[in-house]
Amino acid sequence: MFLTELFRTAAFRLTLMALAAMAGVMVMQFALVYTQMEAVESHRSTELLRGEAKLLAEMTPEHLEYVIRKRATDDMRLVISSAGLFDPSHALITGDLRSWPRGLKADGKPHNIEIYPEEGAAYPLRLLAVTLADGNILVLGRSFHLLAEQKLMLRHATVLAAVPTLLFALLLGMVLSHRALSRVKDMHEAIDLIMAGDIHERLPAGKERDDLERLAGSVNRMLDRLENLMDGMREVGNDIAHDLRTPLSRVRAKLERALSTGGPRDALEGAVSRAVDDLDQCLAIITALLRIAEIESSRRRAGFASLNLADLVADVVDLYEPIAETEGIHLVTQVASTPVQIDGDRHLLIELLANLVDNAIKFTPEGGRVTVAVMRQADKAVLTVTDTGIGIAQGEREAVLTRFYRSDKSRHVPGSGLGLSLVSAIAHMHDASVTVEEGAGGRGTCFRIIFQ
Repeated sequence: MFLTELFRTAAFRLTLMALAAMAGVMVMQFALVYTQMEAVESHRSTELLRGEAKLLAEMTPEHLEYVIRKRATDDMRLVISSAGLFDPSHALITGDLRSWPRGLKADGKPHNIEIYPEEGAAYPLRLLAVTLADGNILVLGRSFHLLAEQKLMLRHATVLAAVPTLLFALLLGMVLSHRALSRVKDMHEAIDLIMAGDIHERLPAGKERDDLERLAGSVNRMLDRLENLMDGMREVGNDIAHDLRTPLSRVRAKLERALSTGGPRDALEGAVSRAVDDLDQCLAIITALLRIAEIESSRRRAGFASLNLADLVADVVDLYEPIAETEGIHLVTQVASTPVQIDGDRHLLIELLANLVDNAIKFTPEGGRVTVAVMRQADKAVLTVTDTGIGIAQGEREAVLTRFYRSDKSRHVPGSGLGLSLVSAIAHMHDASVTVEEGAGGRGTCFRIIFQ
């Protein structure tokens, strides 16, 4: 079972591919050396035979016959394997070639001929037949035994080199495959634990020095993100249950009290009216949650167009200016002299700005000031809404952007705690960041939206 898994690993398959490539290269090298060796030896034999034939042809017939019979020269003993002197009718005059080789032509060209001795097996010779001045034919032959020995040595050397090399490469591949398999096994065990419900388990990633560790690191970061989202969903569920339970309990209590006590019609109508108000609050919470979910899950940007932030600010300020005057609050704008253009959805950005301005008016006391500013900083569009209200504590500035969060200072103000979550979702959809800062002079709060 283990070997089956080992052979299926990518590392082992790559090793086999490398082995096949190495074997192919070695075969090609062997074939090249083999053919070159044969070609060099053939050329060398031809040159030696022709050179010896030229020297012997210059001798007198009597001296030539003596030299061939006695092999009286060093070349005849060392270079020439067989020699014979034949008359024009191919009858042997002298030499160790007992008969005319079959297929040999006296054309002065080398021929590879099989020699069939009276005893023993046939053997090849490279023969050269040259017609002398007196009409006799000189036949010289050179054996292939040296070439055969060289080929044998080459085959042995190739086998001796190839076998340990391929075995070592195969062993190395098995070791690497075993290492990769053990790492994958650890990852499988971690994944099984995660699937079993242990969402805190992570894959062994090490220092992310190779592809497998980098992949494990990416999966771990994805798991971290999923865990955060699951925690957020759990918190949202708890917050929804908490925020809806209170108004629904009030509705139930008021209706039960009205039914049990009876009373005049006006009292019943008042109880029903207050119940309707509480139900409207529940519906507003549900609508806001659905709106946030819709924005966060939306990937469509069909409604995006080039917009001037100053125009959006003017529209929202015109809408809220009467409300600010009623509350005794000064609502002012500060707009850059040059147009500040961004790409975005007009309706969503108006909703973002309306939430910020509405919050600023709610939490600013009478006589305060709310400033909506548009500017460009470092080639980025910046939108700020600053008030002189009760402010937000340093430790709560990030928390106010989450769902249902309400600081202790704002408990007395009606609301669901979802307005700033909606602002954060819209900003994220527009690739913008939301920061909560202290207002000018240490008073109030400044919401800063920076568009990338």
